Parts: sequence; C-alpha cells; structure tokens
Amino acid sequence: MTDIHDLSALRLAAAIRSRELSPVEVADHYLARIERLNPRLGAYVTVTAERAGEDAARAEKRVMEAAGTAGLPPLLGVPVPIKDLNMVAGVRMTFGSRVFAELSGFADDNVVTLLREAGSVLPGKTSTPEFGLPCYTEGDVAPPARTPWDLGRSAGGSSGGAAAAVAGGLAPVAQGSDGGGSIRIPSSACGLFGIKPTRGRVSQGPVVPDLFGLSANGPIARTVRDAALLLDVMARPMPGDLYLAPPVEGTFLAHAERPPGRLRIARSREPVVPDAEVHPDCVAAYEEASLLLEELGHEVVDMPRVLGPDLVPIFETLWGVMATLTPVEPESEHLLQPLTRWLRERGHATTAPQLFGAHAMLQAALRQAFPVMDGFDAILHPTLAQPPLPVGHFHDQEPEENFRRQKHFTPFCAPYNVSGQPAVNVPLHWNADGLPIGVMLAGRLGGEGTLISLAAQLEEARPWAGRKPPIWND
Repeated sequence: MTDIHDLSALRLAAAIRSRELSPVEVADHYLARIERLNPRLGAYVTVTAERAGEDAARAEKRVMEAAGTAGLPPLLGVPVPIKDLNMVAGVRMTFGSRVFAELSGFADDNVVTLLREAGSVLPGKTSTPEFGLPCYTEGDVAPPARTPWDLGRSAGGSSGGAAAAVAGGLAPVAQGSDGGGSIRIPSSACGLFGIKPTRGRVSQGPVVPDLFGLSANGPIARTVRDAALLLDVMARPMPGDLYLAPPVEGTFLAHAERPPGRLRIARSREPVVPDAEVHPDCVAAYEEASLLLEELGHEVVDMPRVLGPDLVPIFETLWGVMATLTPVEPESEHLLQPLTRWLRERGHATTAPQLFGAHAMLQAALRQAFPVMDGFDAILHPTLAQPPLPVGHFHDQEPEENFRRQKHFTPFCAPYNVSGQPAVNVPLHWNADGLPIGVMLAGRLGGEGTLISLAAQLEEARPWAGRKPPIWND
C-alpha cells in the first residue's frame, strides 16, 4: 500500500487537483510524521501546525469550488517547508541562533510569497546552523539535523534540516539556500537531488541583501522533476534584485521531459582546497558517473585546472564579512557559537580596500576561467570529498580546526557560488555502508535547463527515488 509520503510532489499535486486526496488529509499525514520522527531527525526547528491546517483548508475549498483543474496553481495543497534563514511573516525565525530564538518574521521573503501563490502549505521552518555559516546543522536552538541513512551522522548544511525532512519523508520537497554548497552538501549527505540555480534566478529580497551574489535559493527534492517544478515556481525576478539570470526557454519541468542530446562534459576531481584528500567512496561515485555519462553517449574529457588554491583565502575573506551582515547587539555577542564569533572577528577585521580587492581578484580569475568552462555543456565533480560524517565531527572542535575540517569536507562546491553558475547534486551512488555519495554537475550561466535534462536522463538510467532509508516506514 502506498503512503502519502511515498508520492512525489508532482503526483501529490495531481492527486489533490483530481480530488483523489484531500489537502487536509495530506497536511495531517505530514504533521503526524513530523511529530513522530522529527525528534530523531532534527529536521524542523519550528512546526506551524495551525498555519498548515489553515493553508490546507483554503486549498481544499479552492479545489472543491473549481470547475476544473486548469486554473489551479501548481503546488496547491503540497507541503513545502521553509528554511529558517528565510522570513515568513508572523512565524518564528531564529537564524539558527540563540540570539534570535524569539524573533518573529515581519515580512515574507519573495521566495515565500511565490510558494504561497503557487498554493503550497507551510508545515514549518527547517533547521539551519547559526546564520547558515557552517556546512553542518548543529545549532543551539534545535537538535542536530541527521541524515536518515544513519542517525549518527550529520545531514550536512546549511540546508540540513530541509534535506533531512525530504529524505525522511517529513516533506515531499523543500526550499533551501546555497551560499557555499548549502543545498548540494546536504543533498549529497541525504541522497537527494538539489539545485543551486544561476545567480539572479531566484530573488533574495525583499529584506535579505544579495550584495556578494554568493547565495541562491533553490529546491531540494527526491526526483529531478519535483525539483524542476519547484524551481519553476521560485524563479521570478523581483524589483530591486542586483542580479538577473539569463532567460530560460520554456519551463524547467519541460526540460526534465526533454532528452539532453549528446553533450560535451568535462570532469575534475582535483580539489581547489590545498591538501584536501578525496575519499575512495567519493572517487568511486565520480568514476561511476563518468562511465554512465559515456554509456549514455556523452563525450567526457578531463578538464584542466581553471581555479587554483590561491582563491581559497579570498573566498574566506568574503565569508568572514558575510558573517557580520546579521546585526547582533554587543550585549548578545556572548550567545553566539564560537565558530560564528571567530568568523565575525575575521570579518570585522577586514578593511574596505581588502574586501574590494578580494572581489577584484575573484573577478579577474573568473574572466580567465570562463572561456575554458564555457567550452563544455556541463562539468562533473564529486560533490563532497568525504561520505557523511558523524555528528560533532566539526562542531566539537576549536573554530580554526572546525573551519579547516569544513574546507576539506567540501572543497568542490564554493567555486560555483563565486562564479554564479548553476550546479546540482545527483544521488547516483551509495557506499558499502549504505550511505549516499553524490556527484555534482555544474553548467554554464543560465544553463539550469541543460543540467535538469541531463540529470533526468541519469535518473532514468539509474533510478534512485526507490531507495528509502530505514526510518522511512517508521
């Protein structure tokens, strides 16, 4: 017998529109799973049961009053949680920090507005680390987010709660954000498909600034088509956005239904971070993906190094300054975690000339790299350099060692935040311990459609959505 949480978002939306399933029934099912399983997974920091019930009742009324299905929004009645770095008016928002444990959202982020207009139901806010800075989700306002494949291991971060929710069957899809790998990292750790879109594809407004252009909102899902559907809803430029992505022909969902043709794909497993070693399981996933791409008829070639280790300290400069952008009163600084304080100290010590110099050096490096990267339809890397790691592996260290370990865990993701190119995690491999090991595909600026089409082809060749973690049937 198929449970509601076994259904894809697309299938769930269709069942609601056809009155096969009630939005209230769907919301109640997910809220019951959240109540039962969230203490073990650490996926949600705030559950909005009353709001979900109201959203679902409105969706049900709309379905029952509709003469047909043509005019109904694409996510009507589908639960979509929001990451706790994104604001929802009237809903608790902590930024993963004790400093803001009692803050209530005073506006809807643009991405939240679009998801609401699409008819989605809000089951709650998903856990994130403090200010979204680390690549793991272990804060002071919620339990650690754990991968459902091994509850002793981290779900990654900073969209760790979102990924744990989807992988554990506590949401069909989720909104995440990615400033240095924060969608791709937890998608890899939880065996999911996640998209970091092109810079400017999804609005950061109206409150959160997009000054550096590193971070992007995007979807986390079990299937490529679900992620494409969610990206179609999210992808609308808004007044005041500093960046605008190149236009896309048609919908992202249509790209998921379209064969990609024969592509020229570069590959590299050489980390940008000096001395970072790639675990044999991650190498195996990368090599298997390379072979599969060739079997599907694509040309796969090794890519020369285009971005070197000299860029790592430059990115660190930006990351430290980003840590200072969330205002914290001096009397509350002691409530911050040691890593956050350490990063903010580095950020506050950065002068304006140093910051602008870092921007200039990154732009110069990218101007040299793009002519090489643009010679390929996609670029393949390992997503991470190691399998999912135990809870506490980073968090229990002194800040400098913590940060060093993070860089060695995720040395492939951040370059595409710097360049603004789209990148996806594809969950093609599980190791001998039953842990998911993802591979990353990056594309040209504006090339999400090609990545989605290629990922859908890979999913058809090696389906992964049928794999379920042990907690799935609990």
